[in-house]
Amino acid sequence: MSDDPEPAVNISGGADGGGVAVEFDPATAETRAEEVVDRLGERYWQKQYGGQDAFTCLVRTILSQNTSDKASQPAHDALIARYGAGGSETHRDADGASGARREQREDLDDANGEAVSGRPRADETDLAESLAAAEQSELAETISSAGLYNQKSEILIETAEWVLEAFGSAAAFDAFVKDEEPSEVRETLLSVRGVGPKTADCVLLFAGGRGGVFPVDTHVHRIYRRMGIASPDADHEDVRAVLERDVPAAKCGFAHTATIQFGREYCTARKPACLDDPEACPMADLCDQVGVYPETDEVVDPADVVD
Repeated sequence: MSDDPEPAVNISGGADGGGVAVEFDPATAETRAEEVVDRLGERYWQKQYGGQDAFTCLVRTILSQNTSDKASQPAHDALIARYGAGGSETHRDADGASGARREQREDLDDANGEAVSGRPRADETDLAESLAAAEQSELAETISSAGLYNQKSEILIETAEWVLEAFGSAAAFDAFVKDEEPSEVRETLLSVRGVGPKTADCVLLFAGGRGGVFPVDTHVHRIYRRMGIASPDADHEDVRAVLERDVPAAKCGFAHTATIQFGREYCTARKPACLDDPEACPMADLCDQVGVYPETDEVVDPADVVD
């Protein structure tokens, strides 16, 4: 699923996420959704999740909205290079922060130079502080490869300002995501403009390492409706509810990343493998093929299927 070396075992939460090894056995699955996930477990190694910095993860997920990883990754790399550790610049005043942000930083260090209240030391770069002080036009230019860069740059600056106002620093926001109840974290994130359910769930999963969280992107939304596991007209939240009900909590993180890989390799939006050859898809016997018509070489969204 990535260029990283495959782990020796599948681990829920990843090696750094505090998880445990997970058994994938389709023969013992209690639901069709779990059987699908167990087959994916025999086919793919999961990416590690849990342990990422929460604000960086939030930024990365916002950049990925309505675009591909191929387009959003360079934007993320450029943003970190410019505004992350060792690269913060393009700020609204000479010392790299707006007046309010500068006043916050002046209180960061105690007499021993230690961080106060979970905040970084003043000589360290806080990405939230750096982005809150960024010029929007220059941030937009930096992330231009991600698409919708004017809108995303505005949202990133607003989000960074919200993190500083609500938590004081990116480090404190990270602690909130990792330590508080998932429902509270999700509700808080969903109150922020530009943060939808998938973005909130990705932060919970990849930063918080929370079990039972199954983010629903376009691949997940398409595949589980096409299979008939969720209803054809289910929205993203409906699909999430079905999957988090029917897939064991320890398998949800793996299932999210593996379903995306399966969607890219087999169950694509316009030309799924079963369209030409039913045997080409490893999930053919579990799939209702809702909206897929091999006889006419037609593929439609499951919600457009007319009974």
